[in-house]
Amino acid sequence: MKLRTLVFLNALAVGVSIGAVNLYFQHKWFYFAVSLVIATIVSYFVFYYLIEKYVYSKIKVIYKMIHSLKLGKDLKDALAEYVSPDPINDVQQEVKEWARDKKHEIDELKKQEKFRREFLSNISHEFKTPIFAIEGYVEALQDGALQDPELAQSFLNKVSSNVERLSVLIKDLNEISRLESGELPINLQKFELTALIKEVMESLELKAEKYKIKLVFKEKYDVPTWVKADKEKIRQVLINLIDNSFKYGKENGTTFITVFALHDQYLVEITDDGMGINEEHLPRLFERFYRTDSSRSRQIGGSGLGLAIVKHIVEAHHQTINVRSTEKLGSTFGFTLEKAKEGGLNIPMITTDVD
Repeated sequence: MKLRTLVFLNALAVGVSIGAVNLYFQHKWFYFAVSLVIATIVSYFVFYYLIEKYVYSKIKVIYKMIHSLKLGKDLKDALAEYVSPDPINDVQQEVKEWARDKKHEIDELKKQEKFRREFLSNISHEFKTPIFAIEGYVEALQDGALQDPELAQSFLNKVSSNVERLSVLIKDLNEISRLESGELPINLQKFELTALIKEVMESLELKAEKYKIKLVFKEKYDVPTWVKADKEKIRQVLINLIDNSFKYGKENGTTFITVFALHDQYLVEITDDGMGINEEHLPRLFERFYRTDSSRSRQIGGSGLGLAIVKHIVEAHHQTINVRSTEKLGSTFGFTLEKAKEGGLNIPMITTDVD
């Protein structure tokens, strides 16, 4: 309700009251009308002055402060003199919206704080495990194990293995940090996807034999599958996902790689027939250090950051990654890539937009 309307209604109420009193004592409608008009006019100006000076002006200041804070510094300077025609109602709306925004911010901060605590706990555990192992083997060597060359060599090999694990962990932490901050640019170029997949499969043949897993490229592609992406980062995505299928696949199992042509994208799927993942773990699978089976994961090794890195790389291409899984049947990880336009030249296009 506008200020003048509010003041007029209050002034009219006073005028009617005074007019009614005069009518009661004078018994003449003339005195009622005169007192009604005079009391209403006088009350209107008195009320308007008092409310404007002691109430409304302060509400305007409060509204301007809220409005300016919501807009931010730049817009606040541009609209510093903006005053709402109905600040009382607008203040109510602004405060409600502000309260909702602040509640949302607080909820987000709580989530981030929980994530920070979990992250620090996880990273502490990841570092402590190899460090304690190294300390144990070094102490054993110092306490006399060096006298037995075969035992000493065994301990040194285990120390080397744990040092390598620490090195991989630090490397992956640095990479995911640079991906999140945008320090690693995405160098887009046109390349043939199936050729890259075959290269990755060849590079992982020995590892597949070690895990006793067969690598199968399910489809035969006579038509080239040209995509626009960062070739080396997509190579890393493929290696991480295939390596993940080795670690969680079953002995004498198979990892299938499939490419599907969509409207303006290609969908790449890596499927294993291993242990599968419980549905409750799927939403958090791409979080840093999140493990569905800690004991098995630590026996297998790895930094616990592979899937998080994969997710960041795919999203930096403005594409999507997903997972579906059934326990004891296997898992499928799929990600999309943009199709390259026909006739485009194979010229790298550099972009640093990784939000």
